[in-house]
Amino acid sequence: MARLEDYALIGDCETAALVGRDGSVDWLCLPRFDSQSCFSKLLGDEQNGRWSLAPSSNPSSVMRRYIPGTLVLETVLAVGSGTARIVDFMPLRERYPTIVRIVEGLEGHVEMNMKLVARFDFGVTVPWVNHLDRDSLSLVAGPHMLLLHSEVPLQERDMESVASFRVEKGQRIRFSLSYQESWQAAPPHAPDADALLISTEQFWRDWSSRYQAAGPYCEAARRSLITLKALTFRPTGGIVAAATTSLPEQIGGNRNWDYRFCWIRDASLALLALIKSGYFNEAAAWRDWLIRAVAGSPAQLQVMYGVSGERWLAEWEVPWLPGYENSRPVRVGNAAHTQLQLDVYGELMDALYQSRHGGLAENKRAWAVECVLLDHLAKIWAKPDHGIWEIRSEPSQFTYSKVMAWVAFDRGIKSAEEFGMRGAVDDWKRLREQIHQDVCRNGYDPDRQTFVQTYGGSVLDSCLLRIPVVGFLPPDDPRMLSTIARIEQDLLVDGLVRRYDVPPSGHGISQGEGVFLACSFWLADAYHMIGREAEAKALLEKLLGLCNDVGLLSEEYAPEPGRLVGNLPQAFTHVALVNTVHRITQTKRSPQG
Repeated sequence: MARLEDYALIGDCETAALVGRDGSVDWLCLPRFDSQSCFSKLLGDEQNGRWSLAPSSNPSSVMRRYIPGTLVLETVLAVGSGTARIVDFMPLRERYPTIVRIVEGLEGHVEMNMKLVARFDFGVTVPWVNHLDRDSLSLVAGPHMLLLHSEVPLQERDMESVASFRVEKGQRIRFSLSYQESWQAAPPHAPDADALLISTEQFWRDWSSRYQAAGPYCEAARRSLITLKALTFRPTGGIVAAATTSLPEQIGGNRNWDYRFCWIRDASLALLALIKSGYFNEAAAWRDWLIRAVAGSPAQLQVMYGVSGERWLAEWEVPWLPGYENSRPVRVGNAAHTQLQLDVYGELMDALYQSRHGGLAENKRAWAVECVLLDHLAKIWAKPDHGIWEIRSEPSQFTYSKVMAWVAFDRGIKSAEEFGMRGAVDDWKRLREQIHQDVCRNGYDPDRQTFVQTYGGSVLDSCLLRIPVVGFLPPDDPRMLSTIARIEQDLLVDGLVRRYDVPPSGHGISQGEGVFLACSFWLADAYHMIGREAEAKALLEKLLGLCNDVGLLSEEYAPEPGRLVGNLPQAFTHVALVNTVHRITQTKRSPQG
């Protein structure tokens, strides 16, 4: 099975696919990020669905890249007889999602094979294949239909659709695969692949050119912003955490979660990245998605929602899939949506404050929702919760959760005072001070001279690096400086940052878990804020060096054996990259931006 580093992302801002270095599309969500897959080889063997396009003989070299400023993938393959290029992309859809693949001869000639294995319902359902003509076919299973158009003849062999062909220098051979409901009539013509390529390239170039930053890290930030745009569900503005499910945090482990949902926790960080990059329309759409998603009873605030704001994200296991490199179980849905995670109140309030501070036009419902949420938070902030890492054990008094409860009231106060909002400011100020004293009294271990994960506990947690970023304490506070030093001492692996110490109970995490990439970016932020500029830049450059050849990062990195792990690409990681680049390249050190 291919390494995660070998995959690139293509998408149409409504769904996405992963394309391997070997020319195989091994993962495709249809028709939305949170729907089931018809290609799930990534989570099992070849018969669980893939669409491969590769030379008949093993290539002597493979080079790939995104066409600059776009999400159009270009892979150049060399064999003894010649060289060919495969161009893969998903055009922004008018109605149905489509993958377009164009094979172009560059030198000599190359013998190629195409094979399509479609399996709906996560590998269970074999579709009925119907040849529409010599080079087009439909694949139908219940409500689903795929339409494959090819410029070479197609054959059926062992429940697979195959084609063999030669591409000569200067020749282009086009394929397209579209999805639609099975009861709809098929379009009379194949998509115009060349016209779609031109319009798709133009869309992404126009979009990415709005990022005007300069400097040594700007292209890495631009690529991360393109990735973030690709993970946006355009009809609603929601941003999914990843396009995949169940890619393991540890190879062979069981921490395999479904990330095809929108986390409130990502909100303020994503808004900050979008606003500071000049993408105000996307920031406003994300802000408005947040307001719609959380509207309702404040007691029912969830940590995550579906791309349209769906609340029921029931988790179930897929026992017939062996999982990526036998990492079981494969999960669909995410049970953490039912947890109490107090930090999301702070993330939400900070996001809405950042939207005002960044100049977005006010959403008329936002302040009313905020006031109701703050009134509810006043009643529950002292409760134990499951924390930022969504621990699946008994709730605890997490220090970071309390810090973010402080942030919620602080941002409510600032919104009222800076933007003329009316609210219970005196009550919020009293609660802000009460929480601050509570955290400093119970969340800091004076003997070890560090903030700790839970009140009265001894476990270190790298999310506490964000204490000065959110403005809870100044960066040069002695307690913060000693916390940074302790994290450097106990949580660094090969210069990168683990999430936290593994406690005796384990919390389901083994000692082999990789380093968490967002936390490593947070350490670079901390270095910058305390004036350790050389170390901040060195760590940023080390992290950028972990990107795969097309600039993608997953959730974690395993120093041994040196592989990306976790769902890919991970929005949280790419947002952290953008924000760290902005922070390190700005001339003034300041929190909250």
